[in-house]
Amino acid sequence: MSKLAVALKRLVVGRPQRSDRLTSTLLPKRIALPVFASDAMSSVAYAPEEIFLTLSVAGVASYALSPWIGLAVVIVMLTVVASYRQNVHAYPSGGGDYEVTTVNLGRTAGLTVASALLVDYTLTVAVSISSAAANIGALVPVVGEHKVLFCVSAIVILTAINLRGLRESGAAFAIPVYAFVFGVAAMIIWGFTRILILGDDVRAASANLHLVAEGNEFTGLALVLLVLRSFTQGAAALTGVEAISNGVPAFRKPKSKNAATTLLLLGATSIAMFLGLIALAITTGAKIAEDPVRQFPDAPPGYQQQTMIAQLADAVFADFRPGFFFVIVMTALILVLAANTAFNGFPVLGSILSQDRYLPRQLHTRGDRLAFSNGILALSVFAVLLVVGFQAEVTRLIPLYTVGVFVSFTLSQAGMVRHWNRELELGPETAERRRIRRSQAINGFGTIMTGLVLVTVLITKFALGAWIAIVAMSVFFVLMLMIQKHYDRVAAALVADESDDVLPSRNHAVVLVSTLHKPTLRALAYARATRPDILEAVTVNVDDSETKKLVDLWHTRGIPVPLKVIESPYREVTRPVLDYVKRIRTDSPRNVVTVYIPEYVVGHWWEQVLHNQSALRLKTRLLFQPGVMVTSVPWQLPSSSRTRALSPLDAPGASRRGYPTADTAPGGPGAPAPDKPDPADRRETRRTDGSGRGTVGTGGPGTGPR
Repeated sequence: MSKLAVALKRLVVGRPQRSDRLTSTLLPKRIALPVFASDAMSSVAYAPEEIFLTLSVAGVASYALSPWIGLAVVIVMLTVVASYRQNVHAYPSGGGDYEVTTVNLGRTAGLTVASALLVDYTLTVAVSISSAAANIGALVPVVGEHKVLFCVSAIVILTAINLRGLRESGAAFAIPVYAFVFGVAAMIIWGFTRILILGDDVRAASANLHLVAEGNEFTGLALVLLVLRSFTQGAAALTGVEAISNGVPAFRKPKSKNAATTLLLLGATSIAMFLGLIALAITTGAKIAEDPVRQFPDAPPGYQQQTMIAQLADAVFADFRPGFFFVIVMTALILVLAANTAFNGFPVLGSILSQDRYLPRQLHTRGDRLAFSNGILALSVFAVLLVVGFQAEVTRLIPLYTVGVFVSFTLSQAGMVRHWNRELELGPETAERRRIRRSQAINGFGTIMTGLVLVTVLITKFALGAWIAIVAMSVFFVLMLMIQKHYDRVAAALVADESDDVLPSRNHAVVLVSTLHKPTLRALAYARATRPDILEAVTVNVDDSETKKLVDLWHTRGIPVPLKVIESPYREVTRPVLDYVKRIRTDSPRNVVTVYIPEYVVGHWWEQVLHNQSALRLKTRLLFQPGVMVTSVPWQLPSSSRTRALSPLDAPGASRRGYPTADTAPGGPGAPAPDKPDPADRRETRRTDGSGRGTVGTGGPGTGPR
């Protein structure tokens, strides 16, 4: 890696941290809440709006159902929070839904949950960033006009922040999250203070607009389906609750207790804001339409529909514009930062799946800053693809969103019921038995509630895009099974048996030669120092005149290694070398062939294009040949290092010809040089067609691999 690339990496990621500093990156509750709960809390910025948006299809009269839909969402949220508090106590290792489901319901259910969570985390980033772009567009029109560009830029910035490490990203996100909670709470409290105590007429900008229903009849089954769809849209407020269960290892000790407390704080805060915004929207008469142009016939020309939270802030802080700007900015900011929940959950889950051999091993290890860097980068790539593919439209992304999370909710709670059944079979004491029964009842109720929501989501959203999430989950599921099968095959192939200890009969060394220069002499010297049973140099004749010069120089210098010339009528280098090596192996199957390849080491990226291409191709092909060892002998060019250490082969005691003398050869002074050939062979050059049965030649023209 070049110095410029290293400097850029340190600027973005920071200085590397030692592994023993991992404990110092663990989070206290005040930091863990914004890190893991920002998604769930930020969803109140768009979940109430989605309820009103869906109901608007049936006209303004249907808004009367919004409080009841909101209460239904709250009941489910309370159930999920209570259920997950049992999860973090029973499974504090951080596997979350995946671990709970795998242990209690088996591998298939576990991989289903893992697939759902991977899809859900990716959608968390896409939905949160897209919603942030919509809210910022209320203040900065240029953002609304270029939402996709804004979203991609925001994802890149979030990636860089998370690559710096968990604790640093948590500290960076704590202030905006708490500022958002303060801003929404202040807006709700001040809004109802003005309405109920001061008697002010607080009305949203859309309150006086006439909302036209999109259809003629919304009764019976049609109305029921509409209400159910509105409920599932509002259920987006539950997304992110599972992140705390998956991230228990990131908490300070006692991990389970701190995680459970954080879950309780998350539930209380989210529910209060969610219900407060719905109540304030009804009181101020705020309206949201799926198609504003058609559903608001009396809207003024050029009317631009703002988000619900923007309408409420505009109405409540009509006489105090800084309050309006504060709420909008903090809402947009937390929606951007809400993606941080996924940036913490996805890499941890990816690491666990990688450890279980369901995902590539690269996702298991931590980076320079003790964060799971590869998982963070993978998530950012998937999220960018979603944002670009759906043009950052929240309403188009939401139907995909809740499928995965409720699949994991339902299977996880079912797994917990099975867990408590097993605990009861162990025959605990009476007091402990009562506690287990209580936990079992909570998780059982959670299974029923989340299962009903999942069925509702599938019925009402399948044709609207939920099928895409199901397909994505299926792809992840099959892909993880294929990866595990591959790792199983590799592990089985690498199991050693007694026959693997048998040494080869002989070592046949081949030094590839193109030109008689310093890299070649170093390769010859190194090959001789290894004392092979057979040592020969090989060059491929692709140019008669160049090969003749090489052979003449070889004889002139008296190099004590026979040079063999392989003919190549079609001027190809790689194939003749491969054929020659295969012929050696065929003639002597018990021998090992060691191929020495001289290589340049360059210091600039553009030099890579100019050198080592032949060596790279040869190495790539030779690595697939059984019984063949490939050894690269590097020669550092001046550009590779300004202060290159002196090589032993460059030491004053080394031979001028570039290979060890009798004094420097292994064995000490006076010892014979290894593999010293017969004097008659010193000027021997063999020409061959690759069969290995060369004839003595006088040294025809040729060049070797370049």
